[in-house]
Amino acid sequence: MPLSSSPLPPLDARQSPWSGRVERVGDLDLYVRRTPGAKDATVVYVHGLGGSSTNWTDLAALLAPQASGAALDLPGFGFSEPMNGFTFSLTSHADVVARFLESEDGGPVHLVGNSMGGAIALLLAANRPELVRTLTLISPAMPDRRPDPRRLSDPRMVLAYLPLVGRRVRRQLAEMGPKERAEQVIRLCFAEPSAFPVHRLEELAAEHSARAEFEWANLALARSTFEIFRAWFAGGARSLWSVAPRVDMPALVVWGTHDKVISVRKAARTAQLMPRARLLVLPKTGHVAQMERPVTVARAMLGMWESVEAGTW
Repeated sequence: MPLSSSPLPPLDARQSPWSGRVERVGDLDLYVRRTPGAKDATVVYVHGLGGSSTNWTDLAALLAPQASGAALDLPGFGFSEPMNGFTFSLTSHADVVARFLESEDGGPVHLVGNSMGGAIALLLAANRPELVRTLTLISPAMPDRRPDPRRLSDPRMVLAYLPLVGRRVRRQLAEMGPKERAEQVIRLCFAEPSAFPVHRLEELAAEHSARAEFEWANLALARSTFEIFRAWFAGGARSLWSVAPRVDMPALVVWGTHDKVISVRKAARTAQLMPRARLLVLPKTGHVAQMERPVTVARAMLGMWESVEAGTW
């Protein structure tokens, strides 16, 4: 896997999340954070379950000299309110991202997805290849059926919308403080949670606090979780394993050896199924490599872009 030797800007550990605003996309309102950068290429970032556009702050800064960036809050996450009747399925999320890409100027984009966002990006790339220049999947949510509720930031989430017990569980979850929620996420997603910067934890806690005011936030999380599980048990042409071989643009798959959410054992199969994909496995890295190892991920993405331009990918 070629890593670019091109110089990167210094990583500013104090970089605040990029400013964002609600943008109208057809009949949708999406919250989008834009990173100013080179005008001749665009990177679109799609976050994972329970994440948001702030998950891409460092990576977007490192890639800005080569490409401008747009990080979305998917419907029901961050500050994007879901439209009435939204199903929260992977396909519905992929349709939303496709509509956003259609509204962008400049042709196909470099599409990047993490976790649930990786599965969404995979579906979009397979179904709308004209919108995607290259694809980068970071621990995509490929089917991983291990029956272990510890893979969720809070195992009680699987009970939140069940009959009888659901109301009590939702009340318990609502009583958790935003910092406690943020710490849960970091313990789950990072190989070395103690290395997570204090100011980033404060940012994440503030975001959780803001989301607690949205009546749709917990429903979006629970429904999206259910839809991921449902996609994992889909068979035939609807299986994500059947979708991957239809992705024929240059692709990079990045996985951490210490990923607790989606096993690294899924990495080789994911990359092998896509005709033009290469795999990068990062040691001592968890589920969100773009946050834990942003410099390495940036160099890998630039290496892909440079190889594509040189015709060697």
